[in-house]
Amino acid sequence: MTQTSRLNKRMAELGLCSRREADEWIANGWVKVDGAVALMGQQVTAEARIDVDKRAQGRQQQQVTILLHKPVGYVSGQAEDGYKPAVTLVGAATHWTGDPSKTRFSPANFKGLAPAGRLDIDSTGLLVLTQDGRVARQLIGEDSEVEKEYLVRVEYGAATTDVQRAFPPAQLARLRHGLSLDDRMLKPARVDWQNPEQLRFVLREGRKRQIRRMCELVGLRVVGLKRVRIGRVTLGQLPVGQWRYLSPFEKF
Repeated sequence: MTQTSRLNKRMAELGLCSRREADEWIANGWVKVDGAVALMGQQVTAEARIDVDKRAQGRQQQQVTILLHKPVGYVSGQAEDGYKPAVTLVGAATHWTGDPSKTRFSPANFKGLAPAGRLDIDSTGLLVLTQDGRVARQLIGEDSEVEKEYLVRVEYGAATTDVQRAFPPAQLARLRHGLSLDDRMLKPARVDWQNPEQLRFVLREGRKRQIRRMCELVGLRVVGLKRVRIGRVTLGQLPVGQWRYLSPFEKF
């Protein structure tokens, strides 16, 4: 028997759009399967020909992705425990004057912005907010392999300076591979000393408070955590609390 899947799932797998966008396009009559207008909830085979109307493609081209330098004290997603979500920092007054994208500022760019990944309240650095489901899937989809790079200041026992000298090399090896969280083995990570008090982590996954929990397992205390890169996009000179558009030539 030929295996099928829902049309919106298949469109997301092909990188055409997010499932939510697919449902919207199908409802608007903008999707055809093997030449026939698609139906909501339709099942398709892997060989099915899927065509998308130019109107859907035009709408997608208008979607923006925003890079924010999140400060400590803001949550990535919905407001919680009285703390403001990071998206509230995005506005005309906080648009970085050094933005190289040349994208013209528009209030419409803020409708439907959602974080593509988390950065906990005690951490700072690069946070991606996007209207584009393709970007979200690339960064936080189940099969995402996009690297995230962090600079992490640590202490170990009584050592608050020259932590590298006090920290056992065997424990550094465990950080790189050998730890489990929530009864699941972590993927291998690149972990190296940047200076005697700061580690550089490069991860290909994003469990909740992952780096802090990894450090706890080997006796390290995190005293500062900053994300400086997602894929090929870096934080660069973007000031804390300000944002810029992802440029058309930039790819994660």
